[in-house]
Amino acid sequence: MNAPAPPLPIRAMIAPVTPLQQNCTIVWCVKTMKAAIIDPGGEVDRLLATLEENGLTLEKIWITHGHLDHAGGTAALKERTGAPIEGPHPDDQFWIDDIGQSGAKWGMPEARSFTPDRWLQDGDTVSLGETEFEVYHCPGHTPGHVVFFHRQARFAQVGDVLFQGSIGRTDFPRGNFKDLIDAITGKLWPLGDDVRFVPGHGPMSSFGHERKTNPFVADDVLAE
Repeated sequence: MNAPAPPLPIRAMIAPVTPLQQNCTIVWCVKTMKAAIIDPGGEVDRLLATLEENGLTLEKIWITHGHLDHAGGTAALKERTGAPIEGPHPDDQFWIDDIGQSGAKWGMPEARSFTPDRWLQDGDTVSLGETEFEVYHCPGHTPGHVVFFHRQARFAQVGDVLFQGSIGRTDFPRGNFKDLIDAITGKLWPLGDDVRFVPGHGPMSSFGHERKTNPFVADDVLAE
């Protein structure tokens, strides 16, 4: 008889924010109840209320990339909590510098730029309570985009690199289609078909499902 699987060390919930309904993700260490908010695009009051409702203490703010809808609430969240900001990769500095101007354009005047406490590089790890996530630099949608991966939980937050049935846009400044495809196939796929991921927008999926069905990066599509 097989022994039951050990309980997972992390849990996660999705909190869509901003008029663009970006998937802000709250992840936490089950043992310590310390949490990270990944991509706080806005609605900081609601995010803080969600933490309180679930008995969570904010320990980190993690940013996948510097676009307004993913990072617009970062400065306010840092001011309210003092939690350190980790990510993205420094190649997204120019996008972070543009957040205030973009916010005014898109009706989000509270959005402001910020300076990360720690820029992230490919191969880094970030700690949360008594657990840790691996960091993968996955450029293409933006040049400094990173992905957060928890190996034991088989869970990733991939921002706007990959979606259920689609991939990130590459027509923004310094976007690159080849870089994006190379990042998905060279860095995400090797993590395993069983990995479930939260994208920057829309429903969750798994790498295996996308390898079979995604019209942009399915194995048979790329083999043509």
